[in-house]
Amino acid sequence: MMLIDSHCHIDAEDFDADRSELIQIAKNAGVKYIFVPNVDSSTIDKVLKMSDQFPGYCLPMIGIHPTSVKADHEKELKMFENYLGKHKFIGVGEIGIDLYWDKTFYKEQEKVFIYQLNIAAEAGLPVAIHSRSSMEELLGILKKEKINGITGVFHCFPGGVEQAKRVIDMGFYIGIGGVVTYKNSGMAKLFESIDLSRILLETDAPYLTPVPYRGKRNDSSMLVHIAEKISELTSIPVEEVAAITSKNAIELFKIKPIQ
Repeated sequence: MMLIDSHCHIDAEDFDADRSELIQIAKNAGVKYIFVPNVDSSTIDKVLKMSDQFPGYCLPMIGIHPTSVKADHEKELKMFENYLGKHKFIGVGEIGIDLYWDKTFYKEQEKVFIYQLNIAAEAGLPVAIHSRSSMEELLGILKKEKINGITGVFHCFPGGVEQAKRVIDMGFYIGIGGVVTYKNSGMAKLFESIDLSRILLETDAPYLTPVPYRGKRNDSSMLVHIAEKISELTSIPVEEVAAITSKNAIELFKIKPIQ
């Protein structure tokens, strides 16, 4: 069974003590790739170190996370431009808008998000979108900007069926993580209306650990529990869930499959 973790912060300090061991455990669990999103200028070197340390396995993205967009966002944009021109990335992420923690820099977040969308489109790269408490704002921006060629995934999708359909109609995919395993998450309704052909699997590790390990540190090997839950909700064999979602990730991020 082949699984792809389309969003994992394996560069986080939470993994510094046992990262190599966890990578091997993930491989043994059938995880063939880990896509590693960036947060800001403080994380980019470590993200790239992951791709050097685990070549062809940990695949890097570059982006400015919305919670890192402050008054000095121009400095972050310069970092983005500098690294994008010097290194190979599979996507632009993690980008978006976050109105959960702080709305102070909403206008700056919007500016930086649109900038990164345009750069991604020019570079032919998909985007990984962070949308906490901001789905309507993001959908409005995407509709208004009408950026040709832009595609990507709404990472850790927080919306309902109607928003999911709008996301898909715009040509984007939906990232499903550990939340789908939580009691009363409400995500079961998504799979009554949304086809697996628009779904990617992710852990967002070390965060959002799936049941039965909720409360502990998450890691890529736990992706199988997310696939199993989706299998339960859809009555589709878990091997097929893994195959379809992996194919989606490979096609979206233009990855050469491992045989």
